[in-house]
Amino acid sequence: MTIRVLLADDQAMVRSGLRLILEDQPDIDVVAEAADGGQAVALARRLRPDVCLVDIRMPRLDGIEVTRALAGPDVPDPLRVVVVTTFDLDEYVYGALRGGAVGFVLKDAGPALLVEAVRAAHAGDALVSPSVTVRLLRHLRSVGAPGSGRPARALSERETEVVRAIARGRTNQEIAAELFISLSTVKSHLSGIQTKLGLRNRVEVAAWAWANHVVGLG
Repeated sequence: MTIRVLLADDQAMVRSGLRLILEDQPDIDVVAEAADGGQAVALARRLRPDVCLVDIRMPRLDGIEVTRALAGPDVPDPLRVVVVTTFDLDEYVYGALRGGAVGFVLKDAGPALLVEAVRAAHAGDALVSPSVTVRLLRHLRSVGAPGSGRPARALSERETEVVRAIARGRTNQEIAAELFISLSTVKSHLSGIQTKLGLRNRVEVAAWAWANHVVGLG
């Protein structure tokens, strides 16, 4: 199945570079490009791409505003947004993830990570550049996270293990290998965890884990 991607960046050269990287993959097709945030929202709502790659600094609407419009808590049928930016700043990362983004990738992270982020978003996973993950999640302890507090229903021991693995940035495949369970079982646990915690995706699960000291700072 081809993954349909929308690119939103105000620099034409950057969009061209991202398009070349993505369309070099047999399973990814760039279906539209947007030069500003307003155009990005309009195109995304009309075309319903599988994944939206959105820059932070754009005219009209910035990347965080675009993310909220397409994937925010009040959006009934949210799209999958991955923020791609040059700026490794806490407020951008946190704002994007709180706005509903399922990934945050730095432009200098390399083509492989960009492609991986698109595929992860399409598969319902999430990816944050390793250089920002631990710092970001530690920061969330002090400012709170989505769904902070005790879940309405207690997590099982196995669900807690899955939450800890997610908080350390493990993919579903890696969690399955570490816990000696099937990929479908990992996905089932993740679905149950999100329901119990009232969260929408694995990024919010990771944020909840760090804010509630479910995973150590080690």
